[in-house]
Amino acid sequence: MFEKLANYAARQLELDVTEITPDSTFESLGIDSLDVVEMIMDLESELGVELDMEDQKITTFQELADFIESKLN
Repeated sequence: MFEKLANYAARQLELDVTEITPDSTFESLGIDSLDVVEMIMDLESELGVELDMEDQKITTFQELADFIESKLN
């Protein structure tokens, strides 16, 4: 899931995929909350799962990947 997220972010936000590591924070890559919401909406559509992140404290790509995987299982 991490690789899927990294590739998505690189493509959508015009980032170098090699700069995105599991420990990369959204803030460190210049990804704002609107970008995160858009990414979540796209992933919900693509994966066919609802990702309610309202009570989540997710700041890194790995945390997001783990959260998504927990919703898929």
